[in-house]
Amino acid sequence: MGQDGEVSNDQGGEVNPAAAGGVTFVSVEFEVYGHVQGCYFTKFCKDTADQLGLSGWVKNSKKGTIVGKVQGEKIRIDEMAQWLTRTGSPGCKIDHAELRNWEYLARPEFRGFSIRF
Repeated sequence: MGQDGEVSNDQGGEVNPAAAGGVTFVSVEFEVYGHVQGCYFTKFCKDTADQLGLSGWVKNSKKGTIVGKVQGEKIRIDEMAQWLTRTGSPGCKIDHAELRNWEYLARPEFRGFSIRF
């Protein structure tokens, strides 16, 4: 994120704030660290994404973290980012979350939100 809370793209170019007042769609990859496996984190992540109308995927990683990619309206992605970094599923203990590869999109690339295995 930039100094003003704007998301920058991977190429370091100019950000694309809501072109002509339209809806701003963004994509971000995430990894959540802590006690996040064995507490239904992926299920609650999917439920939260569905409630927010987001698309993408989530899965358990082999190193004990949760990884995924989420896409949708920027305001909803910001809500999801808060959930990933502070709330999580009941019984989890989030140490920290990394949100990386923020990008602006013309439209989301995924249909719905899925749990991958």
